[in-house]
Amino acid sequence: MKKIVSFLSIFFLLFACSGNDGIEVGNKTEMEVEKVVDMGEVMYGENVNAKFTIKNTGKYPLILADVKGSCSCTVAEWPKDPIAPGVTKEIKATIKTAGSSAGTLKKDVRITANTVPSVTSVIIKANVVQR
Repeated sequence: MKKIVSFLSIFFLLFACSGNDGIEVGNKTEMEVEKVVDMGEVMYGENVNAKFTIKNTGKYPLILADVKGSCSCTVAEWPKDPIAPGVTKEIKATIKTAGSSAGTLKKDVRITANTVPSVTSVIIKANVVQR
């Protein structure tokens, strides 16, 4: 009896695992995005309001899972709905210059999406000047 139960258990396990060959977790697509956004000269204490475009250049909808700044002084807004192939959308990032020093400011924004690689970085540059 034990042999029959063992045989049936192995039989069901083998057949249960064999049917998953065609399942895909998610479709990968491609995107174009500006790698560097230069905001020019900004006054110390002002917010830098950067906008950059993102275009789905692939065959499948582009899904932005997360858009995050490299520090707490950078906050991003991005489209939450899938971006259809061929469509261009805008991402906004706000950087607070209060607390930073005068001179060159470089912050990166990391975009996590259904692309290869899954994380793409955009650098926002500005020259912070004292009043």
